[in-house]
Amino acid sequence: MSKRYATGFSVVRVSGLSMIPALAPRDLLVVRWGGDVGVGDVVVVEHPKHPDLLLIKRLVRIDDDGAWVMGDNPGASDDSRDFGAVHSDAIVGRALARVWPWPWQSMLHLR
Repeated sequence: MSKRYATGFSVVRVSGLSMIPALAPRDLLVVRWGGDVGVGDVVVVEHPKHPDLLLIKRLVRIDDDGAWVMGDNPGASDDSRDFGAVHSDAIVGRALARVWPWPWQSMLHLR
C-alpha cells in the first residue's frame, strides 16, 4: 500500500456506475487506509494514468504482473481491462462497509 495515505479510517462517497449493483452513486463507504487487502475486497486504488484520481474497484487477482482491479458493472468501468495490472502500492485502502443509504444490505457484497 502507498505510504502517501496515512493509516486510519474515513468516509468516502461513491461516484459513477462502475460498481453497480454492489455500490451506487452517492453511497457512503467506510474506508480503511493502509493495511492488507485480498482478492474479492472492494479497494480504493490510484488510477495508473491519473494518480490524483482515486477509483473504487474490486480486487480480482494478484499475480507477478501486479493487482487486477475491476468494476462490478463491466460496461461502465475503467479498470484493469483498460489499463492493465496496477502496482500493489497503488492500492491505498479497502472499503469496510457501506453506511449510507440505509439499510446496510450491501455490506455483505463488499468482500
